[in-house]
Amino acid sequence: MSYEYRRPRRRRTGGWSGPGPDEKRDPQALGDLLGKLVRDRGWRKPAAHAGLFARWPHLVGPEVAAHCRPVSCVDGELVVEAESSAWATQLRLFRTQLLTQVAGEVGPGVVDRIRINGPTQPSHVKGARRVRFGGARDNYG
Repeated sequence: MSYEYRRPRRRRTGGWSGPGPDEKRDPQALGDLLGKLVRDRGWRKPAAHAGLFARWPHLVGPEVAAHCRPVSCVDGELVVEAESSAWATQLRLFRTQLLTQVAGEVGPGVVDRIRINGPTQPSHVKGARRVRFGGARDNYG
């Protein structure tokens, strides 16, 4: 009785990778994996909002960014707060260009409209007797 050594046959069940890239076994680029994760989890809009807030100086320029900042972005409305009423007026004049620039950077459907607020006004109501004043007091001396 003679015994021959036989190599066991390997079954090909699709577990082998060929000469090209393989998604299951080969290393993937981190950017591709993060993009897939963002798409699969439905984080596209929150990621776009975060990118908008992070790149604000790049979007509007350093001079404008020094005088205003984005506050929130809810339901397609970006709220921008200016440091003075003069800057708020200037931003309102350029609202269309700003919206076009922002929509081009973050993608369509993320920001549909922009609301520009002036500075927040402190309460000047003190004491039992008071005088009504109708201004923001942000452009006096």
